[in-house]
Amino acid sequence: MKLTERALRHPQGLWLRKALFQIHLWSGLGIGLYVVAISISGSVLVYRSELRQTFNPEPRIVAVSGDRMSVDELTDIVKRGYPDRTVSVWVDPEDPTHAVTMQLKGGGPQDQWLFDPYTGEDLGNAMPLGWRLTTWLLDLHDNLLYGDTGRTLNGVGAVLLTILGITGGFIWWPGVRGWWRSLMIDRHANWRRFNWSLHSALGFWTLAFIILWGFTGIYLAFPAPFMATVDYLEPLDLETFEPRVGDAVLYWLASLHFGRFGGWSTKLVWAIVGLVPVAIFVTGAVMWWNRVVKRLQF
Repeated sequence: MKLTERALRHPQGLWLRKALFQIHLWSGLGIGLYVVAISISGSVLVYRSELRQTFNPEPRIVAVSGDRMSVDELTDIVKRGYPDRTVSVWVDPEDPTHAVTMQLKGGGPQDQWLFDPYTGEDLGNAMPLGWRLTTWLLDLHDNLLYGDTGRTLNGVGAVLLTILGITGGFIWWPGVRGWWRSLMIDRHANWRRFNWSLHSALGFWTLAFIILWGFTGIYLAFPAPFMATVDYLEPLDLETFEPRVGDAVLYWLASLHFGRFGGWSTKLVWAIVGLVPVAIFVTGAVMWWNRVVKRLQF
């Protein structure tokens, strides 16, 4: 039987498929928790604009009592309360009923803090909890909470996610006989078979999304090579600055990653499908446990 015929009819015995299976297995285990964190945060951040608008910080109202402190007086009070921080005025509103926002740097994360300009009372963080959580999720999704190093690691994770999608596509193919059964979840099977069919079906139906998110994630983490490629293939006209096809392609890569097109329906699909990799990781980990770990116990 020729190689192509074996690949079509009985791919399970091919050495290439076995090698791809090992790559898929260990790559999936290696970045499993990363995929869970990126998937959950990404699904929430599809609605980043809506969350920011919902939790948009509003002016804090204070009671007008006596003379309003000068900026220097208020800064001195804040420095005594936070001696290890550098203090500067962020917002000194003209409205006498609004609190003053002070920016605190050093000794911890940069914060915007509210103070009563009449009493010097510390009124807490200027940003609502929802706003701060959204910002935290954004930093997790983009930089893994670790700045430029985290973004680089995020790019490596995106490469591995793309590899997972591609190898998963090859591994999924069961042969021309009964391939359609792998498109569905076998609800009547025992739990191990059910787990396998769930992993297989979810992987197939979301394969295009996973590869898309992986590839666009590579671009967002490492934009320079993509931009250099566009500049090489389509040099920018410095006299006319005419729009280039390559720039439009890069714009759409970012839009596709975050679902920034098509309105609420696209966002809903991106948010729901974005959670599917979590289920794929869980079902894959269960299969690994049954096939590898349990065998090593005997």
